[in-house]
Amino acid sequence: QLQVVESGGGLVQPGGSLRLACAASRGTLGDYAIGWFRQAPGKEREGVLCISSSESITTYADSVRGRFTISRDNAKNTVYLQMNSLKAEDTAVYYCAVRAGALFRLCPTTGTRNSWGRGTQVTVSS
Repeated sequence: QLQVVESGGGLVQPGGSLRLACAASRGTLGDYAIGWFRQAPGKEREGVLCISSSESITTYADSVRGRFTISRDNAKNTVYLQMNSLKAEDTAVYYCAVRAGALFRLCPTTGTRNSWGRGTQVTVSS
């Protein structure tokens, strides 16, 4: 089973950009569909974007369309979330995840059994 860890979070001003990374601490990331999720204070965890092993993209949150981009670099065993035009409402803990078990080639959702990273905090504030 793939183990993942997030990095790249921090404090950024509204309108700014940030790039998050999801790296495999164990296993080959290129075999898995990787999803980015976020959870803001007092809100349910929501899906953001997912990228499959074939680099097909799924957008879960319409609010990030045109602003966020997901990509992968299999040589670096890493998936990235490029976040542009950040808004205060993007403030959340961001997680990457893979589906647990034999269905790891399918994108995870909040309703599936997943293996999660520990998350990285993104704060958008002036």
